Amino acid sequence: SIDIADVDVGKNIGADLQTHQADADKQVAQARAEERRAMAVATEQEMKAKVEEMRADLVKAEAQVPLALADAFRQGHMGVMDYVRYNNIQSDTSMREAIASGDEADTEPLA
Repeated sequence: SIDIADVDVGKNIGADLQTHQADADKQVAQARAEERRAMAVATEQEMKAKVEEMRADLVKAEAQVPLALADAFRQGHMGVMDYVRYNNIQSDTSMREAIASGDEADTEPLA
């Protein structure tokens, strides 16, 4: 028979190694997750900057439209009725965009 008083409980080295390995794996996983999060934030900022750049390009292009219309009038490529149709198309487009967006502020009652 074994005398229980003489049994010495030693340190479980295998369990300690597994615990340390699990902690190390957890830290590596957290670091990788943080790296992915930082990359996602950087990509989002790049996309926002690209959108702003595209908006600036759009404003530049829209500024050229009146100049092109004036040039078309001067060269005789466009008449008054063409200009009226152009304005009607712009008005229709604005109306459709307002209806699609559901903005109540842009619409006025008829009566």
